[in-house]
Amino acid sequence: MSILHWGVAAAAGYAIYRAVQKKNAETATPAAFAPGETPGENFSKVRSAGTAGMRSDPPKWDKQDQAIDESFPASDPPATY
Repeated sequence: MSILHWGVAAAAGYAIYRAVQKKNAETATPAAFAPGETPGENFSKVRSAGTAGMRSDPPKWDKQDQAIDESFPASDPPATY
């Protein structure tokens, strides 16, 4: 195989790689986000509070868990009940 053939094969492989990476970047969402929820244009990329904003439902969820989740990314967690 000549060097020209290798160059064409490398260029084609790179083009396919870039197309796949672009498609993955467009459809990727952070792991904590619920399906269909987008991170938006904010800097911190924080999801909505509560179980509705989660990708999977936790096995148990009480009022304290809800208060802690709503306080994020605050510096101080809420007091315990």
